[in-house]
Amino acid sequence: LGIAAGLLGMASVDPAAQLAMVAAFAVLVAFSSSTQDIAIDAYRIEAVIERYQGAMSASYIFGYRLALLVAGAGALFVAEASGWVIAYVSMAALAGVGMVTVMLIAEPDHSEREQSEHYERELAKKLGGDSQLPAWVLHTQAWFTAAVICPFTDFFHRNGRFALVMLLFISVFRLSDITMGIMANPFYLDLGFSKTEIASIAKVFGFFMSIGGAFFCGMLVVRWGVYKPLLLGAVMVATTNLLFVALAYIGPDIRALAVVISADNISGGIAGTAFVAYLSGLTNRAYTATQYALFSSLMTLPGKFVSGFSGIVVDGFGYPSFFLVAALVGIPAIALVFVLMRHAANNERLAVTA
Repeated sequence: LGIAAGLLGMASVDPAAQLAMVAAFAVLVAFSSSTQDIAIDAYRIEAVIERYQGAMSASYIFGYRLALLVAGAGALFVAEASGWVIAYVSMAALAGVGMVTVMLIAEPDHSEREQSEHYERELAKKLGGDSQLPAWVLHTQAWFTAAVICPFTDFFHRNGRFALVMLLFISVFRLSDITMGIMANPFYLDLGFSKTEIASIAKVFGFFMSIGGAFFCGMLVVRWGVYKPLLLGAVMVATTNLLFVALAYIGPDIRALAVVISADNISGGIAGTAFVAYLSGLTNRAYTATQYALFSSLMTLPGKFVSGFSGIVVDGFGYPSFFLVAALVGIPAIALVFVLMRHAANNERLAVTA
């Protein structure tokens, strides 16, 4: 509802005369969109058991990619044919798909939420709950403890010191992907490809290869679990960056561009699906929304920061050196996957012994 209202608001004002209103509606869209993302992630995790999180992740990525295509190219086609107002109204109408779906699906099981209430009460007592305080203060304190403090303490309580290793892995897994991704389009243009060539190759090969990689990884996760696909994705993402080094020396060859974009999107689909499945498995179903929001934020923050210096590296050393560095920053993620695999194997042995 918030996304639809924001888009309809943007369609109803004149950007040249009411820029502040456009900005306000854009903030509403962004706020509602991020809220929707976290709610969808929470539903996806709670709706099925951990074994099928890879399949759910693949389905999620398919919907996400399809939405990017519709809201990107689709909105441009509508705007070209009928104007921007109709384009924004059309996108607002498509939000109705989600509204109708929510009305049809069932609420996931919340038995884990009931089991966590004892833990929340005990933590509230340790934090100094005072029964002499007004009822509204006690209620606010209990809500804050359950919604904000418990999701963080629960993660460290379940994983101990190894939780720090997990958080480190989450923060570095997408470093190579994000660092490279921000310079891809400037690289294609500087190499001599036209905007039409880039768009056609990226849309045709990029979309289908990414979806193919995502669904292939979904099957791998169901068959092998999450760690082997994670390792495969981490290796492929780092290796694919070396193909960009080769393309920099080959030049504006359309066939080479198709190969590189295909490989990049397949590896991205595999790595992204495996990573989302891994993050989903880390969450306690009683705190899916808060914990997944923490993980997804940590997932992109370091990469966004490092990628801000990408242009400096390219200007100073050139594209081949930049893509080589982008491949090398993927090595820590590969190494940490082995650490996670060993830790999981040790936990399994201890469980069998117990």
